[in-house]
Amino acid sequence: MESLIAGINAINGVVWGPAMLALLAGTGLYLTLGLKLLPQRKLFYGFSMLWKGRKSGEAGDISPFNALMTALSATVGTGNIAGVATALFFGGPGALFWMWLIAVVGMATKFCEAVLAVHFREKDARGLHVGGPMYYIRNGLGAKWKWLAVAFAIFGMLAGFGIGNTIQSNSVADALQSTFGVNPLVTGIVIAVLVALVLIGGIKRIGEVAGKLVPLMALFYVGGGLIILISHASEVPEAFGLIFYHAFNPISAAGGFAGATVWAAMRFGIARGVFSNEAGLGSAPIAHAAAQTNNPIRQGTVAMLGTFIDTIIICSITGLVIIVTGAWTSGENGASLSAHAFNLGLPGGWGQYIVSIGLAIFAFTTIIGWSFYGEKCTQFLFGERSNVPFRVLWVLAIPLGTLPIIDLGTIWLVADTLNAMMAIPNLIALLLLSPVVFKLTKAYFADPAHGS
Repeated sequence: MESLIAGINAINGVVWGPAMLALLAGTGLYLTLGLKLLPQRKLFYGFSMLWKGRKSGEAGDISPFNALMTALSATVGTGNIAGVATALFFGGPGALFWMWLIAVVGMATKFCEAVLAVHFREKDARGLHVGGPMYYIRNGLGAKWKWLAVAFAIFGMLAGFGIGNTIQSNSVADALQSTFGVNPLVTGIVIAVLVALVLIGGIKRIGEVAGKLVPLMALFYVGGGLIILISHASEVPEAFGLIFYHAFNPISAAGGFAGATVWAAMRFGIARGVFSNEAGLGSAPIAHAAAQTNNPIRQGTVAMLGTFIDTIIICSITGLVIIVTGAWTSGENGASLSAHAFNLGLPGGWGQYIVSIGLAIFAFTTIIGWSFYGEKCTQFLFGERSNVPFRVLWVLAIPLGTLPIIDLGTIWLVADTLNAMMAIPNLIALLLLSPVVFKLTKAYFADPAHGS
């Protein structure tokens, strides 16, 4: 077992090494320049398309808004609380700068993913729209590339049970036990029952639940963070100074902080940023393929908002709260660091309640969002008959993540590795199919009705 873990650890070091981070950032930068900064220029246009909703008679299964909320339900999770804290713990304040940078170029990546997902989607035997990297690889690149589509589907199917299931239930169980004294197994069983009730309704039920829970949880968590930042307004300029300075300069040990190099700030900032917003992993386009729209560009402008909301807004709140309260030098790490920061910022111990409840809701929605991703990857491999067995296995796996016999560190390692393995086929496809996106985008915005 130890040799297996050592082998996976070695693979992880390669797939999340400098080459992978360069591929993620380089792809995002190439797409950003190829689109002539369109995702950044059309940010408000994207919000207008989000609220505009669908037009009568357009194909799809859920509204563009619910498609984004489904994608956000899977991305807004432990990465926004524990992931940001981990990046700051290992990389220092400068890590937040690199999270922002990868998010800015990641908007173009997410835009292209959604455009291709809608453009190359198809209907399954039940008449539901399915799409994502496995479909735009097969339908866009041709039969000779089907092996790449199969590889993505396998990695996506397996990754979900780690990053989108057991890790999430474990995080919730740990938070509720430390804050409210709830037995971890009880937490796991309750989550499993609630998830099962949602999954019975398929993508439409998932979209409806996500459409209500995601905005609520985001406002709840961001609201608490903004209160802290307003009350520490005088420390905010200094926090930004630390972020920008240490993005390019090493930082020595301070308090419980062990110090960090510039490379550590870059590595953990980029890696945790991608882990949080999933730009380039290829997961979100699976949800956007189900959107009710006849125009892939319109859905692309909606999809790119996910990266902006997840990282530029929510992750920034977490990071700034950790810095302005001074918690980043406390020696705490992960969700405990975020909880400590919120406790320092809010009186009466309310901070830990915000983090614990926020983490619980974030993780729950991540589980239902990733269940859809894993199901569609499994369906691509084995057909529609695999959907019900997959849902049963998915629900049964949830309580397992709360049991002490499960080594969370090993699950994190395997899931992190599989996430990177998902990204490689997807990034290859994005680069090869980028001319399709550029052509569709140019034609769409050449129409006076859409603006230039």
